[in-house]
Amino acid sequence: MKILVVGSGGREHALAWKLAQSDRIQMVYVAPGNGGTARDSRLQNLDITDLHELAGFVERENIALTVVGPETPLAGGIVNLFRARGLKVFGPTKEAAQLESSKDYAKAFMQRHGIPTAAYQTFSDLAPAHAYIDAQGAPIVIKADGLAAGKGVVVAMTLAEAHQAVDDMLADNRFGDAGARIVIEEFLAGEEASFIVMCDGKNVLPLATSQDHKRLKDHDQGPNTGGMGAYSPAAIVTPEMHARVMREIINPTIQGMAKDGIVFTGFLYAGLMIDAAGNPKTLEFNCRMGDPETQPIMSRLKTDLVSVMEHAVNGTLDAIELEWDRRTAVGVVLAADGYPDAPVKGAVIEGIPAETPESLTFHAGTREVAGQLQVSGGRVLCVVGLGDSVRMAQKQAYETVDQIRFEGMQLRRDIGWRGLKH
Repeated sequence: MKILVVGSGGREHALAWKLAQSDRIQMVYVAPGNGGTARDSRLQNLDITDLHELAGFVERENIALTVVGPETPLAGGIVNLFRARGLKVFGPTKEAAQLESSKDYAKAFMQRHGIPTAAYQTFSDLAPAHAYIDAQGAPIVIKADGLAAGKGVVVAMTLAEAHQAVDDMLADNRFGDAGARIVIEEFLAGEEASFIVMCDGKNVLPLATSQDHKRLKDHDQGPNTGGMGAYSPAAIVTPEMHARVMREIINPTIQGMAKDGIVFTGFLYAGLMIDAAGNPKTLEFNCRMGDPETQPIMSRLKTDLVSVMEHAVNGTLDAIELEWDRRTAVGVVLAADGYPDAPVKGAVIEGIPAETPESLTFHAGTREVAGQLQVSGGRVLCVVGLGDSVRMAQKQAYETVDQIRFEGMQLRRDIGWRGLKH
């Protein structure tokens, strides 16, 4: 059978890599793909981004199933379009994807359905937003309402930072239409975790837990990014916490969508903040797998992903159990010079070692130019190391990282540090 993966990042490379391992696969197409998917003989890049053209390709080539990676095509209605043409596709509809494409929609939804989250208000005018910040004080969180590629969140530790963030979004239009409306919410202290499930409309299948590292620099310093690394499993999500998140957050979300007349299918990602007393709250929802969480999660998945996806589109996720590698996976993102504000493209990438059972390198912002691999985006590669503990997986990942070179390479040296504390 043939499968299409939509997207060009590290998440899509990891999904395509895992799907291609199935002996039932003839070809995995990746649209548009990247330099890493171009170099894998089991994968084929497809230079199509128009959704109608993609649907036409799927019909012509008799593609059995489409898996949508990033948020933009989901928000653009790719699932609605494919289903209207009778094509099997895994992802949420445009209506369901509002949980990610509008922070205001998500917050109102959580409030309506009693899902624990931070207190908030939404603004589109400067004066009331500034007045609200003065009344609430710092630290405080300012979010662009729309999609901003993981960069539309400012955790302001001072009032000056908070006021600046409001001006950047509402007055200076830093995030375009995505920041024409902003959500200002209370700062939640604690430890973050990424809780990702698959949903077929009625059944929910949890994936391995993980923890992302959003800040650019070691010790969680520097600006927020799309994610500088992740590891799986996340020790803070104990079996008891897992059950509680399912009971208080995941199930009420799926049921709340149904009550609102929306059937949720696809990946649902709850970004959690777990406070010192062990109470989880929802920071945000994504309607797709996380990036870079997908890379360590897929590195640990032992079950045939093709079978899982078939159950997902056929509404039978209750008929499958997932098997996981017992090892820990640590994924380290290598980012371009200037990331996250102004990534510098064009640097030549050298030294990527071959895949081993303990080490994998997934591509994101790469492209092949005349046989050379070049930087083409902000997050360039994600190097995953596997080991029997967080420390051993870290060691494996950083030994691989140290073989890779490109000008201006940025990385964190402490991915997994919270896991070591547990």
